[in-house]
Amino acid sequence: MSTAVITPLVEARAVAKRYGPTTALADGRLTVLPGESHALVGRNGAGKSTLVNILTGLQAADEGEVRFDGDPAPALADRDAWRRKVACVYQKPTVVPELTVAENLFINRQPLQRGFISWRRLRTEAAELLGTWDVHVDPEARTADLKVEDRQMVEIARALSFGARFIILDEPTAQLDNREIERLFTRMRALQDSGVTFLFISHHLQEVYEVCQTVTVLRDARWITTAPVAELPRRALVEAMAGESLEAIAEQAVDPRDVDHDAPVLLEARGLTSPAYENIDLTVRRGEVVGLAGISGSGKVELAESFAGLHTPTGGTARLGGERLPFGDVQAALKAGVACVPRDRHDQGLVAGMTIGDNATMSVLDRLGRFGFVGTERKRGFATALIERLDIHTEGPDQPVSDLSGGNAQKVVMARALASEPRLLVLINPTAGVDVKSKESLLARVDSAREDGIAVLVVSDELDDLRRCDRVLVLFHGRVVAEHPAGWRDHELIASIEGVDNG
Repeated sequence: MSTAVITPLVEARAVAKRYGPTTALADGRLTVLPGESHALVGRNGAGKSTLVNILTGLQAADEGEVRFDGDPAPALADRDAWRRKVACVYQKPTVVPELTVAENLFINRQPLQRGFISWRRLRTEAAELLGTWDVHVDPEARTADLKVEDRQMVEIARALSFGARFIILDEPTAQLDNREIERLFTRMRALQDSGVTFLFISHHLQEVYEVCQTVTVLRDARWITTAPVAELPRRALVEAMAGESLEAIAEQAVDPRDVDHDAPVLLEARGLTSPAYENIDLTVRRGEVVGLAGISGSGKVELAESFAGLHTPTGGTARLGGERLPFGDVQAALKAGVACVPRDRHDQGLVAGMTIGDNATMSVLDRLGRFGFVGTERKRGFATALIERLDIHTEGPDQPVSDLSGGNAQKVVMARALASEPRLLVLINPTAGVDVKSKESLLARVDSAREDGIAVLVVSDELDDLRRCDRVLVLFHGRVVAEHPAGWRDHELIASIEGVDNG
């Protein structure tokens, strides 16, 4: 007896996307069957966001094709046709917070009566739409007052009202607690029974096993595997994401480092709490490099930025060298001995209109001259020494920083951080978007900072950055959930980051 072939609701074949020299997606593939919840997983940089942008018609693929129900995807300019096919509910809301639920549901398509909006019909139609999909939200509530889970359901209902039956959920549980997550999953299952198909993107692999039937893994911008969730053990899923077998990973493990446990504690935090993290205890010794790892939304970046003076925690204390660390004041943190390589070198790290020399010495002008006067030659000499020390490829300190490649620009940010001779060096995604040679050069600076007795905090999504650390703390939903001494295996760390008990 022949079995009927099911036409995929959504299919992406050999999709490629490049931005200049960067390949964001080399071989994206996806086959989603009607009525299933299909998980898309992969580490940061695997190509998930690029594939979603192509599946939702925000960008055109350079190669390959996307089909809906067996038909080619609509033309990029035909937004209405895309809305009838697919919608994405992102972590950040796409609803207008000041409008009511009803207004958001029918924005730009309100029911009219004699050329004016009929508010009575708007409320009635909104109530009917919410009722159809069993969404229990007051149509007249201000959207800003909704809980995150209810706001997500409003976005899903709006998408369904256009006729779309394929909904992409991008990290939908990142801001939800366990009870809210369970309610979301219950609603997803009910919608599936009504004929809605989901693509579920999550870093929390436990959720993939709870709510999805099929999983596709991307790694290094390529499709790796698609398998029924029930047939893919967790260890195999983590292996597919990490890229090596557990045996191969065991062979290439880093040797545990000799950490001087008698070295004095330079940074000591007790009970640090903020909206992004909770009750954090942390110590970093002189000459110790400590990594902070976690998915986006784990609180790792906000915690590191707090030490650099960018945020003020709501509770807890931190001391550097025995003295209380000032919060919420970057200049005071700098004075106390904290230097930072921020997460975005363009917005936070460099002044584009200034020279390399000016950018590199910005934090130490008070040391180079008295009463606000800085000798040009003295500054040039200091900048030249930094350029040599960090192997910055440049015509000299007078070259505009905007002329530099990503790797060399990041070295200038690092040079400025080291120029202040800090006691604590905070590095946030220090090698993001730089080439292999620049990466090696920047990581060598971490080693020399260790030798100089500086306490170093490294926040990164890159395993190579974290390999230089004496230990790595993993944050999940704002709490420290694991600590890995140097010598960890890739799959162990990834499992902790993703919230998987890899037993």
